[in-house]
Amino acid sequence: MSRLTAVILAGLLALTACSGSASSGPKSLRMTVWTANETHLKLLNEIASEYKASHPDVTEIKFDSIPADGYTTTLTTQIAGGNAPDLAWILEESAPDFVSSGALAPIRGKIEKGDELTPSGTKLWEKDGELYAYPFSTSPFGLFVNTSLVKDVPAKWTWEQAMAAAAASGKGLVLPDFKYQNWAVLSSIWRGWDANAWSDDGRSCGFSSPEMKAAMSFIHKAIFTDKAIPGPGTTVDFFAGNAAMAISQISRAGALKDAKFTWTLVPLPSGPKGDYAVIGQAGVGVLKRSKNAEAAADFLGFFTNEANSAKLAQFFPSVRSSLLNAQTLAKSNPLIRPEQLQSVVVEGISKGVVKPSHQGQEELNQTIRAALDPLWKPDADVNAVLDGVCTKIKPLLERK
Repeated sequence: MSRLTAVILAGLLALTACSGSASSGPKSLRMTVWTANETHLKLLNEIASEYKASHPDVTEIKFDSIPADGYTTTLTTQIAGGNAPDLAWILEESAPDFVSSGALAPIRGKIEKGDELTPSGTKLWEKDGELYAYPFSTSPFGLFVNTSLVKDVPAKWTWEQAMAAAAASGKGLVLPDFKYQNWAVLSSIWRGWDANAWSDDGRSCGFSSPEMKAAMSFIHKAIFTDKAIPGPGTTVDFFAGNAAMAISQISRAGALKDAKFTWTLVPLPSGPKGDYAVIGQAGVGVLKRSKNAEAAADFLGFFTNEANSAKLAQFFPSVRSSLLNAQTLAKSNPLIRPEQLQSVVVEGISKGVVKPSHQGQEELNQTIRAALDPLWKPDADVNAVLDGVCTKIKPLLERK
């Protein structure tokens, strides 16, 4: 059993001991989120206000912003302390632990037009035919390019071409969420080599595979030899105009509203194994032991209905097939052209794979991050480091 699962289960026992029956009076709901963005919260509160107007028994819906760094740890600490929220955003990397632990209430029956959700989008959040969280954000990574710095941007690049252009610009390519800590973000590059962190069944390490060694050698060369990616300890902000390219998602496009430079968005470059797409995903679930679980599930159904999913798609692309077209997405994403939404988002969702996730991801993250630290030096032995990653995580994978 993973440490995260154990913490969740301990919290469930604590909640069982101290929770009363479902409230029949006025209800207050709390949802944990990792955004503190004013525009995001304004939209969330507008949806909540609309729900409360037709549900007078729900007097408050509070969105509890927890910093993204350490979000899951804070959430599980709340659960373990008997202070679980009624609803929670959940990162894709934590999905296996939350779904397997029994912490979440089944919600399929609350979801409007549930048959139009794309199966690849819900897979991570299902168990035994039931849905335990709604994947409200299913967002492929794309390549933002500062066209004030890079003049000729083809509709489709190879990684060799893109890194060469990034190096030639003198400003480089950044991965805003990587920071030499969040290793899973690198899957947005190494999936082009058909590399995987682990096997499909999660029991075998993929870091020592020839595909991963080739991909990580390419990334290491881009950092330390070609100077195409800023090195460790260097902070470069693409959205302030200080980098040539950034691997990110459309939720970041709002930061370019008042940009003093021109830019475009293209799909991830192709790798040696061809075209691919990588998706970051987040679900929203109802904590089973919430004393207002029924009301929370009802609000979740409203929060994710077709109309509200269309509103949320401005920041969080939907898995609803009715909304997965460039014309619909363009209504809520005015900064991005329809053809860009088609190639990056619509096609990305249809063919993409979700970032690595595994039961016990919290421990895996910490172990992999530490094992990769020696890689971020100019003279690193890439193959030896990656073999070392597998040595470290083999026991964690096999205990699944």
